[in-house]
Amino acid sequence: MNNPLFLISNVYFHGQTPQRQRKMVCRYTTGGGNPRLMYAPAKQEQEWDQPLILRFHDFLTLSEIELARAKVVDPVTGKKVSTKVHDSPVVARVNQRTADVTGLDMETAEELQVANYGIGGQYEPHYDSAFIINLPYLCQMSDVEVGGATVFPSIGAALRPKMQSAVVWYNLLKSGEEDARTLHAGCPVFLGSKWVANKWIRSRGQEFRRKCSLSRTD
Repeated sequence: MNNPLFLISNVYFHGQTPQRQRKMVCRYTTGGGNPRLMYAPAKQEQEWDQPLILRFHDFLTLSEIELARAKVVDPVTGKKVSTKVHDSPVVARVNQRTADVTGLDMETAEELQVANYGIGGQYEPHYDSAFIINLPYLCQMSDVEVGGATVFPSIGAALRPKMQSAVVWYNLLKSGEEDARTLHAGCPVFLGSKWVANKWIRSRGQEFRRKCSLSRTD
């Protein structure tokens, strides 16, 4: 059955399907010899292989999370909203860290966007702006007691929220075409609160950092 909602339910409640092509690995990475990562390598976990989905553990500090959360709470009403965050030392550090671990240029990237999902909060199955957005960066700013996973129904992957981690994948193939396997959704939060920070990196400006390919499958 190809119904996305059925697939999402099946993935979330019954676990990941055995469609991985090879054994997943965890490692410390220096981003190809980046000087800023030589003495403090990034903790990288391979969540999926085709398409490649990576999680970086301890990507955010607790103080960065608290400061980012504070920017999306209305000081008068206390209401939590989704907002773009820019022009702060926290954002500058997160942007630099993102550039370091991905090897990509942040000049054409979108502003960091912080959002909060309460009980029942979810995101329908979607693609992230095909042919425009190259790579979404999802920074997870809270653990969630029940629910809140990011699922990829086409491949059977389910990524559960883990505080301080960041998840990254490419929406586009190296040919510039949309990767249909990256259809994803945010499962409902059943218990707890889900805080995330999104960073979308555009393909424009990455021509010499992620070179194109003539293959339709790369």
